[in-house]
This record gives sequence, C-alpha cells and structure tokens, in this order.
Amino acid sequence: MSLAQSMESLKKIDINDIDFNNIGAWPGALKVIFGVLLFVILMFLGYQFHLKDLQTTLAASEAQEVTLRSEFSDKSFRAANLDAYKQQLAEIEERFGTLIRQLPSDTEVPGLLEDITQMGLNSGLEFESITLQPEVASQFYVELPISIVVQGSYHDIGTFVSSVAGLPRIVTLHDFTIAPVSEDNPDLLKMNILAKTYRYNEAGAQ
Repeated sequence: MSLAQSMESLKKIDINDIDFNNIGAWPGALKVIFGVLLFVILMFLGYQFHLKDLQTTLAASEAQEVTLRSEFSDKSFRAANLDAYKQQLAEIEERFGTLIRQLPSDTEVPGLLEDITQMGLNSGLEFESITLQPEVASQFYVELPISIVVQGSYHDIGTFVSSVAGLPRIVTLHDFTIAPVSEDNPDLLKMNILAKTYRYNEAGAQ
C-alpha cells in the first residue's frame, strides 16, 4: 500500500468505529501510527523514570572519581616525600629546642639581670634603676619586661645596647627615649628603655 493510499484510508476511518479491544482489526496505517505513538510514550516514560536517575547517578560517580583521584594523587605525593617530611620535622624540632634553650628559666632571671647591669657598668653607664615589670603570658612563652633607666654618653649607650643584643639569651629592646640630663651638660644623656626577655610557657603549650 502506497503512502497516498494509506492517507486515503485514514480519512475514511470513523473514530466511533474503532474497537480498542481488537487492535488487530485496525487498518495498517492506524496500527503504525499507534505503534509510533506508543513507542514515543514509552521512551519518554523510560527516560523520566529510569534513564534520568541513571544520568544523575553517573554524574555523581564522575564527580566522586575526580575527588578520589585528587586525594590519591595528594597521598601518593606525601608517601613519596615521607622521608623528606621526617627530616624536615627533625630539623624543626632541633631548631625549636635551640630556641627553647635561649629562653631563661625562672631561676636564671636574676643572673640575667646581673649580666645586664654588669654590661651597663662596663660600658661606662650609671644606673638609675632596673626594675622587673609584671609578666605577660601567651600560649607558648611568658614575656618578662625589664624597665631600665641609665645615664651616660651617646657612645656608652650604644656600646651597652650592642652588648645586650649580643647576649646568648633572647633579649629584645623596646620603647626607648634618650634626652640630655640637663641643658648645662648636653653630652650626658639619660635613656629610658624597656628590655624584654622570655621563658617557655610549658602550661600554655600543653
């Protein structure tokens, strides 16, 4: 049957004469159209209720694969460089131990004060006062401020500051002021300076 004949036969079909209980008796062209429509409906329903979920699952699996590949690459790199990391850790621990040894303990603070005083006297300075200030605690160390007031020449003050900076213990100098003691003697200077030393805060570190 040609296409023209099929179209002509469809025109002659009365919808009221169609028996939906006996599809086999339908004209061939109508059966083809019905089959195509049924196929399209089944494909649409299959996509909506099955293939669409599979695509979502596939996309999630692909994203998970990218994450796992990245984690695998990172862990492989770490494993390959484990010996280097261990060596770096040992070096850090050694440096940390060296720094800790540079921090005075409570029992060493009086000796540190004596060293600072002796350095000032050796530099030709006259001490007005050297006073321990209240401690300031942080997580890993305790700060021990020391207020120092001295008199001397500019050169003597420079020698003293240089000597303190060269101490084996960590001592930092802050907030200094220098001014002449009097207008009559501008070469005699008075210096107020805050020295800070530190000790390891074992309780805070733990």
